[in-house]
Amino acid sequence: MNKYQAIWLTGQPASGKTTLANMLIDHFNKNGHEKDFYNIDGDDLRDLFQNKDYSRKGRFANIRLGMSIAAYLINKNKTPIISLVSPYRELREEFKSKYEVLEVYLFTTEIRGRENFFVKDYEKPLKNFIEIDTTHQTEQESLNEILNVYR
Repeated sequence: MNKYQAIWLTGQPASGKTTLANMLIDHFNKNGHEKDFYNIDGDDLRDLFQNKDYSRKGRFANIRLGMSIAAYLINKNKTPIISLVSPYRELREEFKSKYEVLEVYLFTTEIRGRENFFVKDYEKPLKNFIEIDTTHQTEQESLNEILNVYR
């Protein structure tokens, strides 16, 4: 049985978080994983709860909402895949202090059309994470890097 209770994909917009979250769910579903996996996506949360506030306060509220949903799923023996920009290290570390989380920091050096949503004060993880540069890797190569650690 896997030790991780959640997978948290973090990084600037357009770094591949949503794409990889969907690929992870497809992979787990196709391979008959014993747990149910759910993607908690930042854009979905913002649409559902109509939070278009990209200030620090608005981002904190969106991330905390994602954390609450993830905690609920974990308590129901489900595995959340959290795909949020989540620029504030303190919130990610707070969640990691309560649960076994595979934190995946995704980044790219390419401009992929979402630069107006970039977070100037993004705080890169410092410990207990994997880092994937999605600039020149295929989506499958990035997925494989996550799966190699998750197993």
